[in-house]
Amino acid sequence: MGKNYIPLKDLAVYQLARELSRLGWKIYEKLDWQDKKTMGDQFISSTDSVGANIAEGYGRYHYLDKIRFYYNSRGSFFECTHHWLELLHERGKISQEEFDAFKEVADQLLLKLNNFISSTYKAKYGE
Repeated sequence: MGKNYIPLKDLAVYQLARELSRLGWKIYEKLDWQDKKTMGDQFISSTDSVGANIAEGYGRYHYLDKIRFYYNSRGSFFECTHHWLELLHERGKISQEEFDAFKEVADQLLLKLNNFISSTYKAKYGE
């Protein structure tokens, strides 16, 4: 690997994605069977997909491959935070505290993810 290589586990954006997954799992575990089936499975799948797509993109060589996976990560991010989390909260399946804790990490993650995508583009053009 190059001299500027940062291991995946040391990337702040990946660490935040893993924290989001940890919080998502705490929410998922408390759901009953029916809620897991109707909302929970898709919520945890989209939440885990954020970090998985960062990891897959980071392992790609070509910057366009990388960015495609980072965009997929951002799409999964919006699915889990702006759809499933909102529904879980609206339907009274999670507390305000759980909602706020998840959103706090999500806000930090979105900023890092957008910057990560931007820096990948810039690295391609030597900026």
